[in-house]
Amino acid sequence: MIEVGSTLPEVDFSQLKNGEMTNPKTNDLFGDKRVVLFAVPGAFTPTCSTAHLPGYVALADKIKAKGIDSIICLSVNDAFVMDAWGKANNAEEIEMIGDGNANFTKSIGLDIDTSTFGGTRSLRYAMIVNDCRVEKINVEDPGRFEVSDAETILNSL
Repeated sequence: MIEVGSTLPEVDFSQLKNGEMTNPKTNDLFGDKRVVLFAVPGAFTPTCSTAHLPGYVALADKIKAKGIDSIICLSVNDAFVMDAWGKANNAEEIEMIGDGNANFTKSIGLDIDTSTFGGTRSLRYAMIVNDCRVEKINVEDPGRFEVSDAETILNSL
């Protein structure tokens, strides 16, 4: 599993920007920036939709005021699902990024097999990344939502 001080692996992601499919790389999203990245097991799922994403939407301005250049929400979903989920949650201040094949999630060791739920998914976590290097990481135990929420991350900035 990735740790504080580790460099994020270079992978391709998927994102819809202005209705167009893009494939930003790790360096495009995290290079020369200080970023809050939070990951969820799945878009439109209960805790993710009622608490995790909405918390970051509500606190985006306060988080960015602490020197954060962008806030990224990542899930093992495609860019179309992530875009629709972001729009459904008024997440204009959040970059909704798809890791459809779980390439990033697997390469940082935060994948989980949820065969009965949907296959390979991401563990729930949040990290602070500075120029592609992990400054802080909070990984939830399966089924929990206690350390990756927006308030906890805001308080650690």
